[in-house]
Formats: sequence, C-alpha cells, structure tokens
Amino acid sequence: MPSSASTAPPVPTCDPLAAARSFCLGQHLPPGCLLVVATPIGNLADITLRALAMLERCDVVAAEDTRMAQRLLQAYGISKPLLRADRHREQAAADEMLDLLATGRRVAFVSDAGTPGVNDPGAVLVRSARAAGHPVFALPGASSVTASLSTCGLELEFGYTFAGYVPATQQQRIAFWREQLSSPRAVVCFETPHRIDASLQDLQHLASALAAAPRIVLAKELTKQFETYIAGTPSVLLDWLHADPKHAQGEFVLVLQPATTPEEVNAQAQRWLLRLARELPASRAAAVVAEMLDADRKTLYRWLLAQDTDTADRRR
Repeated sequence: MPSSASTAPPVPTCDPLAAARSFCLGQHLPPGCLLVVATPIGNLADITLRALAMLERCDVVAAEDTRMAQRLLQAYGISKPLLRADRHREQAAADEMLDLLATGRRVAFVSDAGTPGVNDPGAVLVRSARAAGHPVFALPGASSVTASLSTCGLELEFGYTFAGYVPATQQQRIAFWREQLSSPRAVVCFETPHRIDASLQDLQHLASALAAAPRIVLAKELTKQFETYIAGTPSVLLDWLHADPKHAQGEFVLVLQPATTPEEVNAQAQRWLLRLARELPASRAAAVVAEMLDADRKTLYRWLLAQDTDTADRRR
C-alpha cells in the first residue's frame, strides 16, 4: 500500500568551487591585470571560493613567502609559477611583474597571511601596476583586524584606528600608548610574543594615572587551534599572561578603547542622559542632551555607554 507521506524531491548536489568558477566567469578579467588576494590568517579553510577560482585563472602567483604560497596552493590542488615578492625585494619583484603584465599575463599577489598591503608587502606592486596602466583588482578575505573588532564587544561608534605593530623600543612604545589613550577611538594593534609582557607593563603604568582604566581585548592565535580572547584592564591581562608561560606564545592582536571619565560630563547632563535613556536609544539621548546643553554629543554618548545600566547599554 503506497505511503500517504509525500516524498521530497532529491536536492541536487553542488560543487562549491565549481559554482564559484561559474560566478567568476561573469567577471571580466582583462589580460595584464594584478589580483590582490587575501589569504587565510591561520586556518586554511578561510580562503574564499572566489580567491581559489581566480588563483586558478591567473598565470603567475607573486608571494611574500613562496613556501607559504606553495603550501596554500597545494592544499587546493592548484599549481602555478611563483614569483618571490617579499619586503626586501618588492621593487625588483614589481619590475618582473610589470614585464609579465606587459605580455598580457595575469598576476596574483598573496602575502603570508591576511590582506596584502595592510601591514604586509603589496603597496609597491599595486603602485607600479597602476602607474603602468594595468588594472588592479581586490579579492577580499580574512583579516585579523576585522576579526578582532567583530569579537571584541567594544563600542565602535566613533570608528577605530589600525596602528600596525606596537613600536619596539620602550620610549617609542610609551609615546604610542599615550597617544592611543588620549584618543576617543578604539585602536587595533599587533604585538609579538617576546614583547607582549613589556608592552602591557608600559600600558599598565600609563593607565594607572587615569581616572578610569581603558577597556582592552587581547586576541591570540586567531582562527587557529588555540584561539583565545582575554578581556580586561592591563593588570588583568598581565595576570593572565604570567599565569602560564605558554600564554606568551603566538601572535597577539590588541583592541584598546580608552575609558571616558565621569568628570567630562557635568551633573545636569548626567541627569538628563540617564532620564532620556529610559525611553530613547543611547545615541538619540546623547544627541538630544547635546542640543539642549550645547555639549559635545560624542562625549555624552561615551559617558552614557560607560554606565552600568540596562538603558545605557543600548547602542542605537
């Protein structure tokens, strides 16, 4: 006896890379172009399907580290001639690249990890290609900057600054941290395993003189097996770092947001902000009070977000 239950039609299987190839064929890829390709920052699975499809279509892969590039290409069954283009010979690589582009070859550039040109080589290649009249296309992908910002939980209403690596010497480091602590914007920066302790100690020393400690999120080994996030003051981060020698291993991303002190907002403004925040989003409450009292909206908004109340915690 036939079953009364309906049978769903089979779902056709789909090869994701084949689908990506099909989508990419719709994009004109002129001869003599440069592709700037973002690559994984740790986990090889973070390569985009479009990047794989376009790497297949290019003729040569220029790479900051040819061994790293070869590892990535081999993982996905792609074989291409490689051109070494690290920071020490980027100009020489650019000259070789221009010869290739002039003959109509399509060149892809990959750095060791993440997006080329962002704290990595790539700018010289891009400038050279554009100056010679060759098209340059971006293939976006993994980035430790945006990855750390998306998971930090800090307020980014006023934007952020990407500062690259924290300076190596103590004098430069202290000047660097002092500048970041005086800015209303969050800052994203990188730190190395052998300097993370000294860097956090310098930051702790400067923060101890402030009325309120900055908020910091330390991200370690993003996308890798031992991906870790630690949030807190410089003192909290140092305690965590010293608790286990293994904590100092790996690459670090720091996201820092200076704290707004209550003294920046007078009592009248505070009362109005807390009252309006019961009914309005924090950004709107700050805008109303700023207009009423001729005050700085951003300062009022930061103060309201810093309050430990349900109403003040609303973002918009």
